[in-house]
Order: sequence, then structure tokens, then C-alpha cells
Amino acid sequence: MDWDKLRVFHAVAEVGSLTHAGETLRLSQSAVSRQIRGLEESLGATLFHRHARGLILTEQGELLFEATREMTARLAAAGARIRDSKDEVFGELRVTTTVGFGAMWLTPRLARFFDAYPDVSVDLLMTENVLDLPMREADVAIRMREPQQAELIRRPLFDVTMRLYASAAYVAARGAPTSASDLAGHRLVGYSPNAQQPTPVGYWLNAQLQGAHRPTLLMNNYFAMMKAAIQGVGIAVLPDYLAVDHPELLVVAPDVSSPSFTVFFAYPEELRRSRRVEAFRDFVTREVEAFKRRMS
Repeated sequence: MDWDKLRVFHAVAEVGSLTHAGETLRLSQSAVSRQIRGLEESLGATLFHRHARGLILTEQGELLFEATREMTARLAAAGARIRDSKDEVFGELRVTTTVGFGAMWLTPRLARFFDAYPDVSVDLLMTENVLDLPMREADVAIRMREPQQAELIRRPLFDVTMRLYASAAYVAARGAPTSASDLAGHRLVGYSPNAQQPTPVGYWLNAQLQGAHRPTLLMNNYFAMMKAAIQGVGIAVLPDYLAVDHPELLVVAPDVSSPSFTVFFAYPEELRRSRRVEAFRDFVTREVEAFKRRMS
């Protein structure tokens, strides 16, 4: 098959539009249409259903798109390995992690990474969804549970425990609960049990949030929960890694804590020798060691 036609097909399949694909490829709509028509004729198959709102892949088109997607990922990986064969550390690094960890632990520390590696650009993809590293949806992942995808190099970073935090002003006004039985008179700010959480923590959160007659505020964002605690809205269920950077938050009911879970750093086997990945891995490792010293 003609690679130029496959390249055009892949662009159209990604956006579902001849016009938008043409803009990406810097081709006219008619040129894109001719390439797709020529590919369909050579294969003897219809690749798209055409309707007023755009293009939808047929079953045969889905099969071909899966193949071109894998080819594109492998070409991207080959390009990265070629670039990384040089001594310099440069280029784009796509890092995926959860919203809470990315916004509140990783981002405040990135200035030190850029000071050391000014020619690297970081695309930080913060999502609760697990991206496919072998398919190069990202280069590196920092996740709140051990990645299950095959062909990954993974290493544990540190353990996290959920605890109960309140602001000093809240404690001064409402008092500090010292045990689980004291929580009934307080509002808990918690991560919604219906949102994605490491499973053991999800069970623990459910138990805490279902206390008899206990008012709650549920959210799906740790940054908002932390702000609620700082503003005195209630007692927030937060990961302990926040406490180091936010001393205005105090631990209450210290006997109440979740099962711990491990944060993992992972990247594909094919990026084992990537200079960018190596530099970022070593940076995160140094930051984790400094963080552990502050936690102890």
C-alpha cells in the first residue's frame, strides 16, 4: 500500500473530516478526497461512512486505522530513540499522572527540572484515565497503583496514606476530633466514592463518609478539597504528601488513616535508553528522596 495514502487516511480517521485533515496535512480537501478514493479502490473496500456531520470508519476502516495507529506509534518511538542517541537531553517529554498528584506535588517541583534541562519541553497530561504507554499515548506515567500494561519498566516511588486534615482556624473554632467517634459532629470533605480511586482507599473512604448523620461535601478533585479544608469548610480526607507543602493543614483524629498505597513510575521498555526519560526519572527520584526526608 502507498504510504502517502495511508498517511492521509490516518489523518482523516483521527479527526473524522476531510477538511480538518487537509488543514493538518496542508493539502486541499479535493487532494485528500482523491487519496482516500484511491486507497479504497486499491483495497476494494469502503473505509468511511459519509454523512452530514462528518466521516465514520467502517469495519474495514477500523481494521486499517488500528494498523496505521500502531505504525505511527512505532515511527514516533523510532524517532525518539534516534534523537535520544545523542548526548544532549532535548525534545518533548509526555508525562501522564493523576490530576491531584500532577497539580499539587509534581508541578511545584518542575522548575528544578527545567533549570537542569532547559531544552526539554514537558507535556503534562493530568487524567484519572490510564493512558497506553506501549502505544505511546505518553512517554512516562506516575500512577497511584502499579501499572498492569505489559512491556513496561516500573519502579515504586513512595507510599501514600489518606488522613484527616483541618485548618488551624477550623480547629480553633470547632475543636479537633481526636478519634473516629469524635467525627460525627464535623463535616467531612471527601473524594467522591463514585470517582476513580485506588481500590483499598475507595473502601476506606466509603466507611468514613457513611458515618451516621455525618454531613459531607463530596468532590472529585484534591485541589478543591484542600482549598475547602484551608477555608474551614470542614475536615478533608487528603493524601499525606500534601501535608509537607501545606503546613497550615493539621492532622486531626490521628488514629484514623487509610491503607497505604504505592506511587509508581513507569515507562515503555523501548524508551529504556531515552536520555529524556532517564533525566526525568532521575529528577523525580531525587525529589522523592528529598520528600521522604521531609516526611520523616
